[in-house]
Amino acid sequence: MLRLTDSEWKVMEVLWPSEGLPLGAIVDALIPETGWSRTTVHTYLTRMTAKGLVHTGAESPRRYRAAVSREVCADSQRRELVERAYQGSAGRLVAAFVKDGSLNPEERDELRRLLDEMEV
Repeated sequence: MLRLTDSEWKVMEVLWPSEGLPLGAIVDALIPETGWSRTTVHTYLTRMTAKGLVHTGAESPRRYRAAVSREVCADSQRRELVERAYQGSAGRLVAAFVKDGSLNPEERDELRRLLDEMEV
């Protein structure tokens, strides 16, 4: 199972919409929210490369790219949440969102539509 820390998610949020960024651009994008130094960002990128989350090219300056998609990471996080908090029941997860009022009207309509499609 693919596990990203909160800090790794922040780095990936910068990398996903790009075709690859040099270290300086990543630092500039992260500083307003995190205040991280260049060294801190480089350390995260090095660790994330070792974990297979980030790919670096051979060009100069080196560019960092997401090695896994947002969808793959989100799917892994979702599966972990369902297993850990809802005893493997996706239905319990959905029911929790419905019961606590987290879904807005558009989301409820979309859920209803998806459930109707499953009935076919």
